[in-house]
Amino acid sequence: MTIGNEDELEKLKAAGALVARTLQAMGQALEPGITTRELDQIGRQMLELEGARSAPELTYNFPGATCISIGPDVAHGIPDDRAIKAGDLINIDVSAELDGFFGDTGASFAVPPVSRQVERLCRDGRRALWTGIRAVRTGGDLAAPGRQIEAFARKNGYSLVRNLASHGVGSALHEHPTEIPTWSERSERRKITEGLVFTLEPFLSLGADWVEETGDGWTLRPPGGEPTVQYEHTLVATRNGPLVLTLA
Repeated sequence: MTIGNEDELEKLKAAGALVARTLQAMGQALEPGITTRELDQIGRQMLELEGARSAPELTYNFPGATCISIGPDVAHGIPDDRAIKAGDLINIDVSAELDGFFGDTGASFAVPPVSRQVERLCRDGRRALWTGIRAVRTGGDLAAPGRQIEAFARKNGYSLVRNLASHGVGSALHEHPTEIPTWSERSERRKITEGLVFTLEPFLSLGADWVEETGDGWTLRPPGGEPTVQYEHTLVATRNGPLVLTLA
């Protein structure tokens, strides 16, 4: 969506702040032995306490309030009774509707102890996201964040998943502009207009460049099981630069 007035911005800020707090609380609750269903219930309770609704449930009838993926799964994992173990790489994606507006955020978490390679992957996943955010300019190319993210990935020896993209958000979970690449894409000719609300969510990987469904109709995994992380923020393009709406 494109923000039309201050009231819309304030409502988007509220939705963004709520999903950010929810993601933070779920991340803090991660420990060996907790199940993804228990973790999802923490998220559900926080959203419902504020009068919000799970966006994946509302939009797609997803079987959970949040998406929780245990590596090598990287996205859209269904909460269930599997217990998280030490060494797991977990992705949590939280999106919700509050007062008619949507916020969307996500992050990957490594449950200690993990290898230094995985620790570095998580650190650089966050760096890749912020490299893209800093490239957002009103009037600039919508392809610019992807170009910068790919340059970062190549410089540091990573690949990027190319069949999962960023997207417009705000009045719906997924809306125009659709399929925003977080890699260098020459065919991307769209511009960033003032007030445009969208996500950035690169999937940084130790070798994977695509994912596929695992068979449950939702969960996505690299065919080779390569460790992959995703970090996501919702932001709005302003004349003063990007305003990130999903900071805790």
